Amino acid sequence: MYILKVESSFDSAHFLAGHQGKCRNIHGHSWKVVAEVESASLVSEGESRGMVVDFSQLKKDMRQSVGFYDHALLVETGTLRKTTMEHLVNDGFRIIEVGFRTTAENFAKFFYDALSDKGYEVTRVSVFETPSNCAVYEGKR
Repeated sequence: MYILKVESSFDSAHFLAGHQGKCRNIHGHSWKVVAEVESASLVSEGESRGMVVDFSQLKKDMRQSVGFYDHALLVETGTLRKTTMEHLVNDGFRIIEVGFRTTAENFAKFFYDALSDKGYEVTRVSVFETPSNCAVYEGKR
């Protein structure tokens, strides 16, 4: 089995509504996303001959998925009052609402699905909130 690994990153803020610890407050991370894709065979013809996929294409697809979240406040839908959201947007803040709690675990699954939807055979996606803390999502084996 051939496995390719690529990394991308984004900086954003988030908070965990309902959390009893300090993560209930808005705070930021330099998130690192590491994706691994696999293939039992290599491309046999053309400019990608001898490759699983051209790294430049895989990195481009990864950046499209991950880069969208850079320099934004990530908010789980429904966790801020409507007026709070309106004030933040009116004050020029970039807010991205997502339909899940903004944990590293959920982002690992989210990016796994995003790359899978682009046709990659994804093995696993790791999302680091800090250099020493990460969550990993692996597909079914």
